[in-house]
Amino acid sequence: MNTGLIAILIILVVIVGAIITRRCMEFLIGGSIVAAIVMYGGNFLSEWCSLLQTSLTDNVWIFLVCGLFGSLIALLQESKGTFGFSALVSKFCTNQRRTMLTTFIMGILIFVDDYLNVLTIGVCMKNVSDKRKLPRESLAYMLDATGAADCVLLPFSTWAVFYSSLFWEQPSVQEMGFSSAMSAYVHAAPFAFYPILTLLIALLFALGIMPKLGAMKKAFARVEETGKVYSDASRKYNHENRKGYEESGNLWNFVIPMVILVALTVITGDLLAAVVVALFVCLVMYVPQKLMNLEEFFNLIIRGFADMLPTLMILLIAFVLQGVTEGMGMTDFIIDVAEPLMTGAAFPAVVFVVLAAICFATGSFWGMSAVVSPIVFPLGAAIGANPVLIMAAVVSGGAFGSHACFYADATLLSSQSAGIDNMEHTITQLPYVVIASVLAIVGFVICGIVM
Repeated sequence: MNTGLIAILIILVVIVGAIITRRCMEFLIGGSIVAAIVMYGGNFLSEWCSLLQTSLTDNVWIFLVCGLFGSLIALLQESKGTFGFSALVSKFCTNQRRTMLTTFIMGILIFVDDYLNVLTIGVCMKNVSDKRKLPRESLAYMLDATGAADCVLLPFSTWAVFYSSLFWEQPSVQEMGFSSAMSAYVHAAPFAFYPILTLLIALLFALGIMPKLGAMKKAFARVEETGKVYSDASRKYNHENRKGYEESGNLWNFVIPMVILVALTVITGDLLAAVVVALFVCLVMYVPQKLMNLEEFFNLIIRGFADMLPTLMILLIAFVLQGVTEGMGMTDFIIDVAEPLMTGAAFPAVVFVVLAAICFATGSFWGMSAVVSPIVFPLGAAIGANPVLIMAAVVSGGAFGSHACFYADATLLSSQSAGIDNMEHTITQLPYVVIASVLAIVGFVICGIVM
C-alpha cells in the first residue's frame, strides 16, 4: 500500500479518535509512533526521537513566544491590572451581546499577528466574559475566528507579508501586471472567501443573529443551568484563585505593558523581543509598587511558562506527526489524486479543498502553502484559471487549517487563552467552520465560472 495513503489513514484515525474521546495528546503520540513504525521499521524509536529533537529545534521561536506569553499573563493577573481593565470595559460590556461584540472588534483591531491577537484578547476579555456569564467556549470561538482570518485579509500582517512574497514568485501572477507583491495580494483578498465568511459568521454570532448550534448551544445551556462558565473538564486550566469580580486593580498596570507589547510588535515585527520587553516593563512597574518582590516576580514567570506546557506539548507532538507523515509522501499523494480534478471553472474550489485538507491533516499552513503553490499556479495557467482566484484559494486553505485543525497552534492558543479544553473548543466551533467552508466552496465555484 502507498505510504502516502497510509499516512492519510493514520491522520483520519487521530482526528476521529480525538474527537470521539476528546483525548488529543494520546492520539497524536500514538499516531506519530505508528507512522514512524511504518516509515522507519525497526529503527522507528531512534528516528521518532530524532524528529522530536528536530521539531523542538526548528520551532523554538514558537515555544519561547507562547511560554513567555504565559509568564506575562501570570504577571498581569497577579498585579490585578486585568481587574482594572475589566472594570473599564465592563462599563460598556453590560450584556452578553456587547461583550461578544467588543471581543470581535478587538480581534479586528489587533491584526498584526494571529498569536498576538489570540493571546492578548484572551487575557483582556476573559474576566469580562465570565462576569456576563458567557461560556468560555464562546470566547475561544471568537478568539480563533478573528485570529488568522483577520490577519489574512489585511495587508499589514505577518500572514500578508508571507503570502504576498510566496505568490510573487509565480510567473502567472507577475504576468498579471501588478505593481508589487502586496498589490497582487490586495487584489486577491476580496476573493478569500473562507476568512471573509468566518469573520461574517463570527460577527453574526456576536450580534445574536447566528444561532447557537450543537455543542455551543449546550455550553450556553450549561451556564444558564449551573452558572459554570467552563466545564469540569476545563477546571484544570483555571487553577487561579478567583474570588469574584469585585477586586480592584490599577488599569495602567495592564495597559502599559500591553501597549508596549503591541507597539513593539508593529514596529519591529519581532513578537519574541516584544514579549521580553513587556516582561521587563512589568518588573520595573510592579516591584517598586510592592505588588510583588523579586522572588515572587520570577516565580510567576516560571509558573506562567509552566501553565503553557500542556499546549506546547501538543504542539510539539503535532510537529512530529507532521514531519513523519510528510516523509511518507502524504502531501504528494493528495495532490496526485486531486490533480485530475483541477480543471476548468472548478479549479479554484478544488485548490481550496485540497490545501484545506492538507493544512488540516498536517497542522502546517505556511509550509503547505509553499509546497502546493509551485504546483497549482503553473497548472492553473495551463488550463486558463484566474491567478487572482488561485491566490485567494491558497490563502483561504491556509486560513481554514489555522482555524479548524484541533492541533494547530492558533486553535491550541485560543483554547489556552480562554482557559478551556482544546477538544471542547474544537467541537463547539465545528458547525460554524463547516458552514463557512461550504459557502466558500460555492463562492469559488461561482467565481471560477464567471471569471
